[in-house]
Amino acid sequence: MKRRTFLYRIGSILAALGVSEADWLTLGNAYGGQSLRYYQALADPNPRKLALLVGINQYPKNPALSGCLTDVELQRELLIHRFGFQSSDILTLTEEQASREFIEAAFLEHLGKQIKPGDVVIFHFSGYGTRIKSPTLADSFQNALISANEQIDQQGEKIVNYLLEDTLLLLLRSLPTDRVTAVLDTSYYAPSTIQPSGWRIRSRPDISAQLTAAELDFQQQLKSQLATKNAIGNAILLAATSDPKQLAREVLFSGFSAGLFTYALTQYLWEASPATTIQVILSHVASSIYKVGSTQQPALLSGKKNPQETLLAEFLLPNNTIGAEGVVTAIEEDGKTVELWLAGLPPQVLEYYGINSRLTLDTHEQLVVRSRTGLKAKALISSLDHTTLPQVGQLVQEAVRVLPRNIGLTVALDTKLERIERVDATSAFATATHVSTVVAGEQPSDYVFGKLLPTPSRYGLFSVSGELIPNMVGEAGEAVKVAVQSLAPKLPTLLAAKLWRLTENEGSSRLAVRGTLEIISGISRRVVMQRETVRTLKAEGQSNISYRNQPGTVPIVPIGSRVQYRVQNLGDRPVYLILVGLRNSRSAIALYPWQIIPQTSISEPKPPLQQIVIAPGATLAIPQTATTAGWVIPGPAFFCEHQLILSTNPFSGTLTALETSINRTADQQPISPLLNPLEVAQALLQDLHNASAVKAEMNGTAADSYILDVNSWASLNFSFQVV
Repeated sequence: MKRRTFLYRIGSILAALGVSEADWLTLGNAYGGQSLRYYQALADPNPRKLALLVGINQYPKNPALSGCLTDVELQRELLIHRFGFQSSDILTLTEEQASREFIEAAFLEHLGKQIKPGDVVIFHFSGYGTRIKSPTLADSFQNALISANEQIDQQGEKIVNYLLEDTLLLLLRSLPTDRVTAVLDTSYYAPSTIQPSGWRIRSRPDISAQLTAAELDFQQQLKSQLATKNAIGNAILLAATSDPKQLAREVLFSGFSAGLFTYALTQYLWEASPATTIQVILSHVASSIYKVGSTQQPALLSGKKNPQETLLAEFLLPNNTIGAEGVVTAIEEDGKTVELWLAGLPPQVLEYYGINSRLTLDTHEQLVVRSRTGLKAKALISSLDHTTLPQVGQLVQEAVRVLPRNIGLTVALDTKLERIERVDATSAFATATHVSTVVAGEQPSDYVFGKLLPTPSRYGLFSVSGELIPNMVGEAGEAVKVAVQSLAPKLPTLLAAKLWRLTENEGSSRLAVRGTLEIISGISRRVVMQRETVRTLKAEGQSNISYRNQPGTVPIVPIGSRVQYRVQNLGDRPVYLILVGLRNSRSAIALYPWQIIPQTSISEPKPPLQQIVIAPGATLAIPQTATTAGWVIPGPAFFCEHQLILSTNPFSGTLTALETSINRTADQQPISPLLNPLEVAQALLQDLHNASAVKAEMNGTAADSYILDVNSWASLNFSFQVV
């Protein structure tokens, strides 16, 4: 239904909002025994698919948000182009349209009156959440979504017009279908103090105001209706946070903001090809969120028992059996220039996705990126003799990734710093190589420099979401310049990690590889997590491993566990392997592949390093020596990450750089500290560049860029918590 039609009819609908039109609540019979699958709900072409998307940036009584309208656009483009929703079946309510009355009326008119058993429903909300005092239980608070018309003046009383989360759950439950998915990119608990951060949060402080009576009456009538109906009640609810104290945040890119959870979720669904379990989907989302600087973890709520196990979706999507990085959204008059939507690119990659990157249509025609602003790009058809013009709606897949060579580390200065503190910090950071500063919240950044709370006499380096980086804090009473100088030697490690994260291409790589992290302590092995290049693996060849983690959380490895990777080369070419990473102490590590050469004295030079190569069809356990397997994960408790990088060419430059990092002792541990991480990261990118056959065609680009061919490399990220 068109929005103008909806708005025209809204008056009569609201007049009857006391649920006098009870027929919209007519419920179908329960579908016992059917498993709710997120991908199945999206991909089944037979039932009708309807969506209600709500986003609010501008609030009359609260500070403006900036990413909620982007979230609506992210969801809308995904549903239309990836999962076959008709644009006329997607109703969006944004800004002042998103009042409580309009949202509830949209359920009545757009969903309740059209949905039939077996149909698909997607509901999305991006905006503020809060806690409001319960009108029925003393000293109790309820979760609520803050609508656009958040307050009502009523004879001097403070009346709030919020949509209670409980009401929303009743609305979802009332729909006569078992295929209902809701995404809530909001949070409810506002912290009393916030550490330095460059991102907005989507929660407001608790209030004791009175909730409008209309909301309470509406909720009560829903309860009465559902009490007499055979309600399905198995909706899938995907929430931005898994812990009540966690904050839903907005990520800041160049030129736009988005909900961190919404971007990570929709990005993964663009690239994911065969469907998988909800647990695996949220595991990828949680990992993506961590890599851009937040410990925010999503959550899964459902009326079904063990939904992370029962929500299986092991089938191929109709029409398009493989994922994509974006879609053609328009074709210019010359017929040679197309406009692209690139929401399938990983968030850390999007910011640096360079001019001359190439994407492929399903007709094998290549598009060359000529300009990009945020999620939108313009590209030229590479072939001059093309006979078939691109079509709006055609999916595009990454073929060549172009990254600038001059990537540095960006540190945002917290706005709570005094002017003189910001001046001194800017001056001190200017002496560090490859480091620049910006004002927090104004431009994208990698980290934030600010004061610790509640001890503001100490300075430290924080993630962009406000978590203190381990070993990145100065002494009490230390001057700003001294604090920055103490941080400077550790910054190259953070930049190195940023560079190797930019190689991640699990969704787009054409190398068929799979990596599995296992705990090998004790009698049996236990899988912690698995990553694989889905684009080259057929559905029957893809793994569907069950993890022992809560859905939506970064996988957990106990301190002291002995771990090992199993790497499978499922392709027809030999591949070479490198492993680099960050310990939970934020120091760099690498896998050192020692040559097995007899030594007669520990004073002799270290044996040279050798290439690790995996033959086609082979599986390799790393690290594995003649005397021991794996390595022990030490404390302290924190996050840890490893990047497993594979290439069709040897890592010659990377091994040379690793050899200069060797600590000249007799101990030849396969996993050891990396003393020159930035040099190794740069050599690694150069080796991947050298492996790309297409660089010869792009001589003008090669001088100031890395050119990476998806046919030549695969990079899998393993992020986990050490507890």
